[in-house]
Amino acid sequence: MKTIATCVEEILVSQPFLEDALTRNILNYSALSEELRDPISKMLRKPVKAGAIMMALRRYSPPKEMANKIKLNKVLENLGDITVRSNLSDYTFKNSSSLIHSHLKMLEVLKEDPHIFYTFTRGVHESNVLITTSLKQQIEDSYKNETCITSQDHLSAITIGLPNENTKIAGLYYQFFKRLAWEGISLYEVVSTTNEFTILVEEENVDKAFSAIKGLKN
Repeated sequence: MKTIATCVEEILVSQPFLEDALTRNILNYSALSEELRDPISKMLRKPVKAGAIMMALRRYSPPKEMANKIKLNKVLENLGDITVRSNLSDYTFKNSSSLIHSHLKMLEVLKEDPHIFYTFTRGVHESNVLITTSLKQQIEDSYKNETCITSQDHLSAITIGLPNENTKIAGLYYQFFKRLAWEGISLYEVVSTTNEFTILVEEENVDKAFSAIKGLKN
């Protein structure tokens, strides 16, 4: 049977930013109670008082797994190098039977310089190519027979080195996304390997994004 307390918990769990603000004591309990009165009344199918909701909010205790929190803080403190690469271009191609051959053509171009930034990610229906803008012409030549869905220039990539134990830590990626969202930074693309995490942003946002990521280490 649902209660006001369980309704409050359900709403907060589904809105992590709201839960985070509540646990940091930066919300107005009275105003939030009034805002939640209608949705909770609908959930319970009866009118509820704002005072009862406020009491449930004050009693709410988010689930915390102390062991994981300690591990998470340790990983954030020990993040590896943060590398910024600018002047990048991003392409999205529709998957096709010939796409892998186009990819192989591009690898032939790149093999002479292993330091060129290049990523290829294949999804279910589309594939993504991220490369240094100076090689735009080579990309367009190699993929000339493919269907380009979108392309974007003036991008920068921020790559974060992760400790080896990162795959065992719940909520690690959420910390990056939450911090960037709080700063109002939209992500153009996300690429990751086992021990590296790369975000792609428009060049005008790279300084702000770098500061936000670096702040997690502190």
